[in-house]
Amino acid sequence: MSSLKDEIKELENNIAELKDFSKEKNIDFSSQISELEKQLEEKYKNFEENDMDAWARIQISRNPQRPYTLDYINELSQDFVELHGDRLSKDDHAIVGGLSTTVDGHKIMIIGHQKGRDIDSNIYRNFGMASPEGYRKALRLMRMAERFKLPILTLIDTAGAYPGIEAEEKGQGEAIAKNLAEMFGLKVPIVSVVIGEGGSGGALGIGVADSVLMLENSVYSVISPEGCASILFNDASKAPEAAKNLKMDAISLKNLGIIDGIIKEPLGGAHRDFEKTVENLRMAVSEEFKKIDKFSIEELLERRYEKFRKMGEFFE
Repeated sequence: MSSLKDEIKELENNIAELKDFSKEKNIDFSSQISELEKQLEEKYKNFEENDMDAWARIQISRNPQRPYTLDYINELSQDFVELHGDRLSKDDHAIVGGLSTTVDGHKIMIIGHQKGRDIDSNIYRNFGMASPEGYRKALRLMRMAERFKLPILTLIDTAGAYPGIEAEEKGQGEAIAKNLAEMFGLKVPIVSVVIGEGGSGGALGIGVADSVLMLENSVYSVISPEGCASILFNDASKAPEAAKNLKMDAISLKNLGIIDGIIKEPLGGAHRDFEKTVENLRMAVSEEFKKIDKFSIEELLERRYEKFRKMGEFFE
């Protein structure tokens, strides 16, 4: 017996195939496609109401059609100037960043993880997993933003920092630790948004902010559910159970006080209505910067420190 999730996937495949066939043969199937899309919309509503657990949101966060950092940058800004290199070694393509006029017309520095869409681009972007050079590039751009008194927006979307031997040899841990330390002292407003996967120190390396937001179907955790299941249960197939226990979805993290807000997504995920998602993100980020602007630099730094310092507090 097929699950609702399977039915949704089958409908999505049917719609995609019908669209391709219509284009290839130049035959109008718009009415049939519209009917299938209505059915899909209804199934998404039922799915979100009854079956939307942490594991389901993880699958949406990993959807290859989901918008990535450069997709958001290109919609948020018409004059983005990408800046390259860490001035020490090389340019890491898993981290992109640069200057832009965006978010209510203000000058801003945007930095984020970037994944690829196919094998070649994923190899080029190292699947969005940054090396030390990427985090050092990010820090260089953050220091530049501080020098010119520009607010910083970071977009988080990575399974984690690159775990290869070469990255460790070049100081992966030190690079991330330095970013954490220096971000606490940057004298400009910082807003971070988890737009897909937020994995471990690789995410936190650009995630120390005055306000941390998450898209509704994004996830944020110290470890992947597969990694957690392998360690705790010695069985990666128990990842759905691990995902539930990790409380890595936006609603759980908001209740725990780890994040400050949730950005609404269209039914089925950001990729199903990118324009609406961008507008929701634009409004949420703009609102957060307005809140932050009310504080002096001294208050800002104190609030930022206390925000992260109190995470993990418990009583015996």
